[in-house]
Amino acid sequence: MKTTSVMKAFVVASALGLAGQAMLMPAHAETSRWPAAKANQWYGEQRWLVGANFLPTDAINQFEMWQADTFNPAEIDKEFGYAEGIGMNTMRIFLHDQLWAQDPEGFKKRINIVLDLAAKHHIKPMLVLFDSCWDPNPKLGPQHPPVPGVHNSGWVQSPGTAGLLDEAGWPKYESYVKGIVGAFAKDDRILAWDVWNEPDNQGGGNYTQLDEPTKTAQVAKLLPQVFAWVRTQDPVQPLTSGVWHNDDWSPNGRLNAVERVQIDQSDVISFHSYDWPERLEQRIRSLQPYGRPLLMTEYMARGNGSTFDSALPMARKYNVAAINWGFVLGKSQTNMPWDSWEKPYTKSQPTLWFHDIFYPDGKAYRQAEVEQIKAMTTEAAKAFKKQ
Repeated sequence: MKTTSVMKAFVVASALGLAGQAMLMPAHAETSRWPAAKANQWYGEQRWLVGANFLPTDAINQFEMWQADTFNPAEIDKEFGYAEGIGMNTMRIFLHDQLWAQDPEGFKKRINIVLDLAAKHHIKPMLVLFDSCWDPNPKLGPQHPPVPGVHNSGWVQSPGTAGLLDEAGWPKYESYVKGIVGAFAKDDRILAWDVWNEPDNQGGGNYTQLDEPTKTAQVAKLLPQVFAWVRTQDPVQPLTSGVWHNDDWSPNGRLNAVERVQIDQSDVISFHSYDWPERLEQRIRSLQPYGRPLLMTEYMARGNGSTFDSALPMARKYNVAAINWGFVLGKSQTNMPWDSWEKPYTKSQPTLWFHDIFYPDGKAYRQAEVEQIKAMTTEAAKAFKKQ
């Protein structure tokens, strides 16, 4: 979920120690990273993974999607139907720690409903536990309306700045992680766990954010604990956290402390690329030496040079999963470019939709795009059946 090009958080390389490893774990749990062979076997059992980052049209952020007062399974069901209709088989869906603190049993019940709806449409979601992008001061309850003409104006971080700085309060995140993952650790309706989205992203937007060194230091302490907490629950699903901003992700690249945890702890390697196809190919090749499945968990920003007709064939060529940002036009307003934070599109619409595929009624923004997605996923499904 990259912020504006002006506001990209290029975090300096750091020699930070990875403090705060996990507590003692049950002897039965597979407490270490999957061997590469297991990860590749798992990936070989999946047909080509194609999907989108999902937020229903009537939700401005994670809270509005999941809180009891605004949870709308009928809308989610309808939109999953749009995805099934073009052959998508996964969705990346964000959770939030405060939803667990607010109502753990209700939250689990609502997740179960969404998983049932996804299974109905032959979709296996990837669930995201934490996120470092946009509003650093998340608050439960009614959410503000969208800021006119601004991209993703209501999205909230998890944890926010206060929670990230309060190390004494981190046990509540342990409770959240173990509670959610423990409830669904053996659930074959779930594809994978994305433990933290863009963890070293400074945040972006017009918010007061933590300075880069402080955020990097805090995340470098907490992120390895999150991986460890998930593994105490012995999930059957793989774990990942996607690299997103450095120039070189290869084993010889200058990865910062957070990126090193992401690469070293992920069972399957995920990454984000909103780049032209030539740069995307470089990105893929830089990650291939790790010998693990590659999942592109964010891409497709039309005005930035990342499009379906350029990225999908590249992903198919290298057998990389492809999960684009944005699905149905709605309160998140991610059809607006990143630069809308600096110059809101209130007097005129952008020349191109930046993200998103469908209008709320299911009409495609560009019919050629949905035809391409459907054709490529259909071909991939046929090839998988022949294996």
